[in-house]
Amino acid sequence: MQVLVRDNNVDQALKALKKKMQREGIFREMKLRGHYEKPSEKRVRESAEAVRRARKLARKKLQREGLLPMKPRPLLGAGVPR
Repeated sequence: MQVLVRDNNVDQALKALKKKMQREGIFREMKLRGHYEKPSEKRVRESAEAVRRARKLARKKLQREGLLPMKPRPLLGAGVPR
Protein backbone atom coordinates (compact mmCIF):
# COMPACT_ATOMS: atom_id res chain seq x y z
CA MET A 1 0.00 0.00 0.00
CA GLN A 2 1.37 3.39 -0.88
CA VAL A 3 0.38 7.01 -0.36
CA LEU A 4 1.91 10.04 -2.03
CA VAL A 5 3.15 12.91 0.15
CA ARG A 6 2.51 16.23 -1.56
CA ASP A 7 4.16 19.49 -0.54
CA ASN A 8 5.73 17.82 2.53
CA ASN A 9 2.23 17.50 4.01
CA VAL A 10 2.75 14.36 6.08
CA ASP A 11 -0.44 14.83 8.12
CA GLN A 12 -2.61 14.67 5.00
CA ALA A 13 -0.72 11.60 3.72
CA LEU A 14 -1.11 9.87 7.10
CA LYS A 15 -4.84 10.58 7.07
CA ALA A 16 -5.12 9.10 3.56
CA LEU A 17 -3.12 6.02 4.64
CA LYS A 18 -5.35 5.42 7.65
CA LYS A 19 -8.45 5.71 5.45
CA LYS A 20 -7.03 3.17 2.97
CA MET A 21 -6.10 0.78 5.79
CA GLN A 22 -9.60 1.10 7.26
CA ARG A 23 -11.20 0.31 3.89
CA GLU A 24 -8.97 -2.74 3.42
CA GLY A 25 -9.85 -4.07 6.88
CA ILE A 26 -6.27 -4.10 8.15
CA PHE A 27 -7.15 -2.68 11.57
CA ARG A 28 -9.80 -5.36 12.13
CA GLU A 29 -7.35 -8.06 11.09
CA MET A 30 -4.67 -6.70 13.44
CA LYS A 31 -7.19 -6.79 16.28
CA LEU A 32 -8.11 -10.41 15.48
CA ARG A 33 -4.48 -11.48 15.28
CA GLY A 34 -3.66 -9.83 18.61
CA HIS A 35 -4.55 -13.06 20.41
CA TYR A 36 -5.06 -16.70 19.52
CA GLU A 37 -8.50 -17.62 18.29
CA LYS A 38 -9.60 -21.21 18.62
CA PRO A 39 -10.82 -22.81 15.38
CA SER A 40 -14.29 -23.28 16.89
CA GLU A 41 -14.44 -19.58 17.87
CA LYS A 42 -13.28 -18.61 14.37
CA ARG A 43 -16.02 -20.75 12.80
CA VAL A 44 -18.67 -19.18 15.03
CA ARG A 45 -17.44 -15.64 14.32
CA GLU A 46 -17.27 -16.17 10.57
CA SER A 47 -20.75 -17.72 10.43
CA ALA A 48 -22.15 -14.81 12.48
CA GLU A 49 -20.50 -12.35 10.07
CA ALA A 50 -22.00 -14.20 7.10
CA VAL A 51 -25.48 -14.07 8.66
CA ARG A 52 -25.04 -10.35 9.35
CA ARG A 53 -23.97 -9.69 5.75
CA ALA A 54 -26.89 -11.73 4.35
CA ARG A 55 -29.43 -9.91 6.53
CA LYS A 56 -28.01 -6.53 5.57
CA LEU A 57 -28.10 -7.43 1.87
CA ALA A 58 -31.71 -8.65 2.15
CA ARG A 59 -32.72 -5.49 4.04
CA LYS A 60 -31.12 -3.26 1.40
CA LYS A 61 -32.84 -5.22 -1.38
CA LEU A 62 -36.26 -4.88 0.28
CA GLN A 63 -35.68 -1.16 0.80
CA ARG A 64 -34.82 -0.70 -2.88
CA GLU A 65 -37.98 -2.56 -3.88
CA GLY A 66 -40.05 -0.34 -1.60
CA LEU A 67 -41.23 -3.12 0.71
CA LEU A 68 -39.39 -1.67 3.72
CA PRO A 69 -39.22 2.00 4.65
CA MET A 70 -35.88 3.69 4.25
CA LYS A 71 -33.85 4.44 7.35
CA PRO A 72 -35.45 7.49 9.01
CA ARG A 73 -33.31 10.59 8.99
CA PRO A 74 -32.79 12.27 12.35
CA LEU A 75 -34.51 15.61 12.71
CA LEU A 76 -32.31 18.55 13.62
CA GLY A 77 -32.70 19.43 17.28
CA ALA A 78 -34.75 16.34 18.00
CA GLY A 79 -34.05 14.57 21.26
CA VAL A 80 -32.54 17.59 22.93
CA PRO A 81 -34.57 18.44 26.05
CA ARG A 82 -35.03 22.11 26.79
